[in-house]
Amino acid sequence: MPPIPRLKPYAGPALLSYGFRPFFLFGPLWAALQILLWLPMFFGELSLPTAFSARDWHIHEMLFGYVGAVVAGFLLTAIPNWTGRMPLQGRPLLVLVVTWLAGRVAVAFSADLGWIASLVIDAAFLVLMAAAVAREIIAGKNWRNAKVVGMLSLLAATNIGFHLEAHADGMVYYSARAAIALVIMLIMVIGGRIVPSFTRNWLMRQEPGRMPAPFDRFDIACLAGSGVALLLWIVQPQSIAACVLLAATATANAVRLARWAGERTTRDRLVLILHLAFAFVPLGFALLAVAAVDVVPQSAGIHAWTVGAMATMTLAVMSRSSLGHTGGPLEASRKLQAVYALVLMAAIARIVAAIVPIGVVTLLHIAAGAWLLAFGGFVLLYAPVLCLPRKRENG
Repeated sequence: MPPIPRLKPYAGPALLSYGFRPFFLFGPLWAALQILLWLPMFFGELSLPTAFSARDWHIHEMLFGYVGAVVAGFLLTAIPNWTGRMPLQGRPLLVLVVTWLAGRVAVAFSADLGWIASLVIDAAFLVLMAAAVAREIIAGKNWRNAKVVGMLSLLAATNIGFHLEAHADGMVYYSARAAIALVIMLIMVIGGRIVPSFTRNWLMRQEPGRMPAPFDRFDIACLAGSGVALLLWIVQPQSIAACVLLAATATANAVRLARWAGERTTRDRLVLILHLAFAFVPLGFALLAVAAVDVVPQSAGIHAWTVGAMATMTLAVMSRSSLGHTGGPLEASRKLQAVYALVLMAAIARIVAAIVPIGVVTLLHIAAGAWLLAFGGFVLLYAPVLCLPRKRENG
């Protein structure tokens, strides 16, 4: 992401001076707290007054709570670069933050609050975000990125569908798969832009060698094919057709990743982690392909995408973006590398727990502990960075 535009005069708290600051702080904090609650809920040792089942609360809060916050922080910081307009800050940003927080409370206490009130309060955040992004894209005439508005609007609609399906059927399946698919598409679209871009920028300063392939027809075909495969997975996850399409897109996304010269980035952990995060995208497609014919459980592929691709990619993007926009050095400290290692450990342990029937409880505790340490560690490392004024101003 290039430097953001010059800011309007602002004298309020530094936390509300950029869109990434509050959401990159509260999102990971919620991810850590949520998993701290989820494990005892999973084992029946704790319950919340939510109208959702324990499983659905966990899924909802990871997708629409945590990921929703990170997507908001990323877009509120990236869109000014795309449009040339001033970033959102101060009171308007505070409104979005409070709306997001209200959603977390409303969902947790939805059994007492009522499902309709909970839906309205929780849905407001993504609806407001979609409206804010659309306004900036239209005002800046940045039609190239209009697809982001569409995907964010679909995510908002899927959140509403999640509440409706939970109320009507008691458990959520279609809306959960749709939300996962949308976030994976966002990773393939946005990750497909930033991963080769950051890789090229770093490799330009190294010895001559292979460079990431430019975006071309292969990428377009890969994204289109992945979209079709994801649609089929949403409506018919266990079928021969889903198996074939998911396997084909697993191969295509693996080839796409290989075209980005990730093997040359081992000395820059900030770049390498982006490649490792994206690797969980084809892995998820592959696991869901064999899950479609009952070789492994669906949860193996789902957790490759959620704990692997989503969690690792969001930590990678948040850490890099926060450093870049606050004047910090673009390098991964040993502590940050430990955060990366822990989230990768959580992903691997959770995938293995879904596949291997032996030692499941131990693996779940390892995955949860590694996740908690990764996100708690990120919050401890980055709270000062996100809450204090930036070290230097962009020209």
